[in-house]
Amino acid sequence: MVMPTYNERHRLAELSSALFEAAAAADLALELIVVDDNSPDGTGALADELARTRRMRVIHRPRKLGLGTAVVEGFAAATSEVVGVMDGDFSHPPGSVPAMFAAFREARADMLVASRYIPGGSTSNWPFIRRMLSRLACALARPLSSIRDSTSGFFLIRRSVASAATIHAGGFKIALELLVRAKPQSVVEFPFRFNDREQGESKMSLREAMGYLRQLRDLYIWTVRHPSQASQHYRQLTPEDVERLSRLAG
Repeated sequence: MVMPTYNERHRLAELSSALFEAAAAADLALELIVVDDNSPDGTGALADELARTRRMRVIHRPRKLGLGTAVVEGFAAATSEVVGVMDGDFSHPPGSVPAMFAAFREARADMLVASRYIPGGSTSNWPFIRRMLSRLACALARPLSSIRDSTSGFFLIRRSVASAATIHAGGFKIALELLVRAKPQSVVEFPFRFNDREQGESKMSLREAMGYLRQLRDLYIWTVRHPSQASQHYRQLTPEDVERLSRLAG
């Protein structure tokens, strides 16, 4: 799992412990790659300390260079054929990772996206305006992918599939970039509850929103110029599927 970080020191130790405990309970070999953009709060130094006793790698970057490039660097450093991305603030529940991997393996998927916007998925304590803007962002991307929550930052993908695409996005929506440019043939949507951060500040901003609109423009143009010759197989998991896979995983 690749975890891009910027000022996430306050929960990094707790989150990494929860992630490795969930993986161990499911007998899942997990590697955590922290990509830190020179966090002034000391996130990178803490990650180095944690990596002494855990299967972790830490990539230190000189400044904030964007989530998209952080993910690409993390994927390049990974040793597993299946790679994933998650936030460093408990927005994405670490306990879901084993069931996500079980679903990925069972479906023989190329990409699995954890979704807030299918039955069983939800957002926690979001104000109305934020929910509407998030839904609008996903609606604008619907012609590009079958995935209902293509702006999700919590997903798994085959590294060979991801490496076949040239990523241009520097902002938040790396999953959408991969869904379009990497052209995964088998995609699965996995419901989960998004837990809004309790500490720190959200990294969403007007600048990020404008960057997303530019990204959409570029992806629509790219899609017209590079039409897919094969149809994408899409599967949407139900809450019952998730419960069964959670039992199977651990």
